[in-house]
Amino acid sequence: MTETVKFHFTVDGENFTMAGQASVAVKKNLRQLGISPEIIRRVSIAMYEGEINMVIHAGGGEADVFVYENMIEIVLTDNGPGIANVELAMQEGFSTAPDQIRSLGFGAGMGLPNMKKHTDFMGIDTKLGKGTKITMRVNF
Repeated sequence: MTETVKFHFTVDGENFTMAGQASVAVKKNLRQLGISPEIIRRVSIAMYEGEINMVIHAGGGEADVFVYENMIEIVLTDNGPGIANVELAMQEGFSTAPDQIRSLGFGAGMGLPNMKKHTDFMGIDTKLGKGTKITMRVNF
């Protein structure tokens, strides 16, 4: 399967003000491609949650979005500490975010669960001390 369009973003891990800018750009780009609003909504939510997680936990990372004929694939890659317990991290409300992040309104433990909820596939490849790669797909 060959992608028809690819978008690439660098997520700045030091800037909460800019967190979410890639998902806003993806939303705009998908709208210009004529993708349905429901698909755009799902992709935007999954992308935003992934961006915030990269800022909070991994010091930033890279986001790639591939648009195919029948799906959109989002690949988020970081060089952070990795996820120690994926099963626990997938539970709603579980968070390892520090108090200072929570005081900003982030870190409620809904990132990974929301990413999974709004995609048709989500795979997590993580290695402690090396980083995490999350692949998500939204079919249409």
